[in-house]
Amino acid sequence: MTTPQSTELQYTLLTAVARLDALRMRESLAGAGSDEEALDRGELLELLALSEVVARKAAYGRQLSVRAARRAGASWSQIGAALGTSKQAAWEAHNRWIDEQAAVHGRPGQLGFDEDDVAEARAIAGEPDGV
Repeated sequence: MTTPQSTELQYTLLTAVARLDALRMRESLAGAGSDEEALDRGELLELLALSEVVARKAAYGRQLSVRAARRAGASWSQIGAALGTSKQAAWEAHNRWIDEQAAVHGRPGQLGFDEDDVAEARAIAGEPDGV
């Protein structure tokens, strides 16, 4: 069965986006005077799983970038502006991500954060009022 979990291990973000784009293009062209055939059920399920994989990988990358921006001295106001949200919402999203990383630590196929990683991530995150 095609699932995000089974698909995620097969692709990097770049390759997942490329495959997603190819399937979407084929599906959009099918039946519109093109020689492309519509996707079959398996390909449609792959398309759905790939959409979720891309969203997950992009979200993870976004939070790594938030962490890097904090390390470089960016304020939560600056990060919020770069994300098109408030400093509070950006800080809360990042702290939820830290919690999620702690929750998956030790699960098969997951890296996650151990206690030391969590402490370091929280220290970098600081408070939403801080720089």
